[in-house]
Amino acid sequence: MHTPHRIENGRKFRIASLSPTPPKNAPSKPDGIRATETLLPRLYALQEKLFADGRKGLLIVLQAMDTGGKDGTVQHVFSGVNPMGCRVTSFKAPTPEELRHPFLWRATNALPPRGSIGIFNRSHYEDVLVVRVHDLVPKPVWSRRYSQINEWERMLTEDGYVVLKFFLHIGRDEQKERLQARLDDPAKRWKFEPADLAERKHWDDYMKAYQDVIRKCSTPWAPWVVVPSNRKWYRNLVVASAIVDALQKLDLKLPEPDFDPSAIRIE
Repeated sequence: MHTPHRIENGRKFRIASLSPTPPKNAPSKPDGIRATETLLPRLYALQEKLFADGRKGLLIVLQAMDTGGKDGTVQHVFSGVNPMGCRVTSFKAPTPEELRHPFLWRATNALPPRGSIGIFNRSHYEDVLVVRVHDLVPKPVWSRRYSQINEWERMLTEDGYVVLKFFLHIGRDEQKERLQARLDDPAKRWKFEPADLAERKHWDDYMKAYQDVIRKCSTPWAPWVVVPSNRKWYRNLVVASAIVDALQKLDLKLPEPDFDPSAIRIE
C-alpha cells in the first residue's frame, strides 16, 4: 500500500504533482479501515519481537503542515503498542541549551535504544523548514544541512537502525476545514492556536521547502513516503503498512533461552 508513495529518488520530485487525496485505485473507506485493523495486531507482535531481538532500532519521522495529522497518526497507528518500547518526541522551538549545540544534537539525544521504536513528531527537518521559511539562519547555514542530515541518517542505518520518514500531505483547503473545525468545536478548541494562521500565510514557502527536503533527502537508506492525508483512514493505512513491511524485512529473531526448558518443573 505504501510503495506508490515511497520516493526512492527525489531529484525530480514535484510536490504539485501529488494529490493529497487517496489515489483512484485506493480501497474503499470501509475496506481501508478493515485493512488497517488487520495490520495493527501484526505491528504490535513485531514490536515485541523487535524488543526481544534487541539488535535493531526503528526511528519514525512524522512531518506535516499544521493539522496534517501527526498526533492522529500516533494515536491511531500506535494505540496498542507497548509504551515501554515506544517513545514519542515532539520537537518544539529549540531551547537555549539546544541552540548551544549542533542542530542534530537534540535529535541524537532523542534516538530510541535498540529494540525500541522512536517517533519524532516534527524532527530534525525543522532545521531546513522553519528556519528557511522564517529566515532564522542564513541560507549558507541551512543549505548545507541537507547533506549533514543524509550522512547522519546513513550512520544510523549502518549502525542497526531503520529510518522511516513520512510527509503527511494535506491540501490547503483541507487545512482550512480542519482549522475551522477546531475553532467551532469547544472540545477541540484547545488545539487551535492563532499562530497557526500566521504559518498558513507561508503555505507556498513551506511547499517549496518540503519539495527541496524530499528532493535532497530521499535516499536509498532513508527514503521519504509522501502520504496523501486528506483522508485520515487512508493516512493510517499507508503508515501502518509501511511500518509493518519494514519490520518484517528485518528478520527479527527471538533469543534462545540459556537454560533447558524441558528440565524446568514448576510446582
